[in-house]
Amino acid sequence: MASKGMTTAAFFVLTALADQPRHGYGILREVEELSDGAVQLRVGTLYGVLDRLTADGMIVLDREEVHDGRLRRYYRLTDEGAQALDAEAERMAAGASAAKQRIAEGRKAPGAAANPTTGPGLAGGLA
Repeated sequence: MASKGMTTAAFFVLTALADQPRHGYGILREVEELSDGAVQLRVGTLYGVLDRLTADGMIVLDREEVHDGRLRRYYRLTDEGAQALDAEAERMAAGASAAKQRIAEGRKAPGAAANPTTGPGLAGGLA
């Protein structure tokens, strides 16, 4: 899963579970916080991701508790899930590093910033 990249939702769910087991609502809150509000999962989406990650062996059910008359299921990361998360984080970091390097090289190139709208765009046309 990690070698092809994983969905943003799966990445943040695994990240939310990296330090401790959490129940569904706790995962939703943690994902929102970790992503600075950029990722706000709906409950249905969350449970679809949890089911997929469970089926893939990335997470397991840690325990169930009754809280205020409702059943809470706590999930935790497996060793395989931690490895996949680490690999995905490395892949993303490498991509970010490559982008930063290209930006820096582009700023150093002669005339690169002189008139960015006159260069060739897609298929050699103007951007």
